[in-house]
Amino acid sequence: MTDLTYNPHKEINLEDRKRRLLFRAWHRGIKELDLIFGNFVEANIKGFTLEDIIWFESLFEENDQEILGWVTNGENVPEKFDDEMMARIQKLDFMTLKAK
Repeated sequence: MTDLTYNPHKEINLEDRKRRLLFRAWHRGIKELDLIFGNFVEANIKGFTLEDIIWFESLFEENDQEILGWVTNGENVPEKFDDEMMARIQKLDFMTLKAK
């Protein structure tokens, strides 16, 4: 039987959760999301609260293709993610892209 109360994050302290979040942000599986989330988290992680970390942990459980649409096109963003944090990410003003 599956334990629905299991939380794999509860025993990890905030600093370790931040380190894990930064790694996960740069390793999404879709290069565009790696760049978006990696840059965003790297630029803002020092100020993240536990609630911010929990928000990202929940977001990162969603399908990458859907997340990409939410972030880049504002398509069908679920209510639980349609907030100030998503609006900050959607601005993409934290990225500096260089052509090679």
